[in-house]
Amino acid sequence: MAAEAVTKIISVSQTVETVAEQAFYIPMTGPAARPRRSLKHDDTFIVLDSHGDIGASAGGPDGLFNHDTRYLARLELVLDDLQPLLLGSNLRDDNSGLTVDLTNPDIYRQGRLVLQKDLLHIVRTIFLWRGTAYQRIGLQNHGEQPASFELTLLFDNDFADLFEVRGERRPRRGTGTSRLIGPTDVLFEYRGLDDAERTTGLHFDPRPTRLSVNAATWQLELDPHEAKSLFVAVSCNRPVGEKPARFFRGLLAHRREMRQSTIGAASIETSNNIFNEVLCQAMADLNMLMTETPQGRYPYAGIPWYSTTFGRDGLITALQMLWVDPRVAKGVLRRLAHFQAKSVDPLADAAPGKILHEMRGGEMAALREVPFSQYYGSVDSTALFVLLAGRYFERTGDEQTLAELWPAIEAGLAWIDGPGDPDQDGFVEYQRATEKGLANQGWKDSYDAIFHADGKLAEGNIALAEVQGYVYMAKQLAARCAVKLGKADLASKLEAEARALAERFENAFWCEELGTYALALDGQKRRCEVRTSNAGQVLFSGMIREDRARLVAADLMQPHFFSGWGIRTVARGEVRYNPMSYHDGSIWPHDNALIALGLAHYGLKHAVAHVFKGLFDAATYMDLRRLPELFCGFRREKRRGPTLYPVACAPQAWASATPFTLLEAALGIEFDVARCEIRLRNPHLPAFLNEVILRDLRLGESSVDLRVSRHGQDVALEVLRTRGRIQVSIVLAH
Repeated sequence: MAAEAVTKIISVSQTVETVAEQAFYIPMTGPAARPRRSLKHDDTFIVLDSHGDIGASAGGPDGLFNHDTRYLARLELVLDDLQPLLLGSNLRDDNSGLTVDLTNPDIYRQGRLVLQKDLLHIVRTIFLWRGTAYQRIGLQNHGEQPASFELTLLFDNDFADLFEVRGERRPRRGTGTSRLIGPTDVLFEYRGLDDAERTTGLHFDPRPTRLSVNAATWQLELDPHEAKSLFVAVSCNRPVGEKPARFFRGLLAHRREMRQSTIGAASIETSNNIFNEVLCQAMADLNMLMTETPQGRYPYAGIPWYSTTFGRDGLITALQMLWVDPRVAKGVLRRLAHFQAKSVDPLADAAPGKILHEMRGGEMAALREVPFSQYYGSVDSTALFVLLAGRYFERTGDEQTLAELWPAIEAGLAWIDGPGDPDQDGFVEYQRATEKGLANQGWKDSYDAIFHADGKLAEGNIALAEVQGYVYMAKQLAARCAVKLGKADLASKLEAEARALAERFENAFWCEELGTYALALDGQKRRCEVRTSNAGQVLFSGMIREDRARLVAADLMQPHFFSGWGIRTVARGEVRYNPMSYHDGSIWPHDNALIALGLAHYGLKHAVAHVFKGLFDAATYMDLRRLPELFCGFRREKRRGPTLYPVACAPQAWASATPFTLLEAALGIEFDVARCEIRLRNPHLPAFLNEVILRDLRLGESSVDLRVSRHGQDVALEVLRTRGRIQVSIVLAH
């Protein structure tokens, strides 16, 4: 059929209403009819159901996405117009591909059974590589008679912006067409209101019996035990006429790249096989979320909604993984330094020195229908950037990268002391610059996450507790970097500012009646006297007094906070507590991980073990042993797993990094570059771990393999192998 023979105009309409109280709320309109699976490679990801279909069942954000645009909205396999039967669906252990096993239902024609069920074995093998989704459909006839049937792939697209998929409605859209390009190819084209052209190319091999702009059909005859393969490649913005790589060539290249990307990171093996599975899944998820950028590898935040550069998420993920693989931090720091704000832009909430909150590459961002093309509405990313830069230098001694980053560090510090503190009271605060921005700009960014004891939402310039801790830590670490760079006067100034901040914080945030720190100060400097996990994150900074740190820790271990699975974001009994909410009573693994680091800082290793075990137990119930972005905060009950949160991202980078952070907190891992020494400070393994083996743990050009064994409440350290000049020691003191 000629290329011009069929043309169809395509459009999209959205019927999902948004929630008035929160501009960028993600709606949940119903349960997923089939479980979903995700794959990602660089800036492309795909969400499919358990059958390997896209858009064939309700309840999921299905599609092939690239740079925040959906490039395929439907790809459904049918046999003689019937859905095949599912046998099984499995991701590879390294997340490099999805394999789906199907079989045929009973197929009737004119009332006569022509193909009995369970005779055809259909295997769909799917992977992503370099902007293309590849699929092999393997078929084998296990019957004793020839099998004659039609296999059809139904497909369509809408070029929806990711925010449309999330529920945003648009009064106008661009225009699209679809057409045949010869006997084996279909092209979808879309010109957006941003005047950008986006194309989706579908290539089929072998040539279908019939091909239209929304269906490819093969009339197949399989002799007894005969096997055949069909291939389809769906490419984002591939030049017309350029064929995608052959399936097996692309598959081998993709797997080789994935293996190479993990070389250089420490590996971990423990005595607990289930925890080993948790660690392997976490590392595979992190590796999948890593994206090659011009500045280095960057962990995109999560699939499906946050598969892009997020400042806070990337910084915290890099911080969590710093002991395992400091190269992650280097890529994050270099990318965020590159995009550091240089001017004032109210719609983007930008000011000089401020670190990025998120980036978006879709049509709505380009048109500023949403403010996220390069959006800076994050009160904590700048302090976290300076903090991570200091921690990275302490971990690696990389003076060249420190010198490269120093102008960005100084600009970040200037923002902290300037626009970040608009009333100059010594606390970093936020208030969105326009109504289009995020109302809350800490990590708890739901519209209702920051409130007073009576439930009234905080207003005005809001100073969050944990952000002050980040600033304290950032200034301390920046001071040490300044010493290395020969800036002694600056170092003294930063150290003095950190000490003053700690004293100011104690006076302003401590709530004697609660025995913990306030969630925040509102614009009138009134304390939000609410028990929240934010106080636990202040422990991580090491800013607070020892006696009060122990009171905070003891409170976090009480049943109103600790559910049995983890520490809730808001304590049970507070007026807005809701275990099913996003930020007001749910459990976030990364939040618990940072709290665990804080507990370890104050020598509270039994509390660390308590949190560690709760999250490990939760992971044993999770699909694929994968900790999600969050789960519900209901109390743990015997013989029941945790309750899931319906629209949580999985995988999510900082959730995937959590098992490594918990292990860091338990072992008390510290690095001393000057002495080429790795120290374990007060190591304490939880009861479910008898042994931990770390291999290729690197410090500079040297590395070590070591074993930590538990003997009751004590641990023993054994150095298995060293490469280069390195030593390992245990420090039994706070």
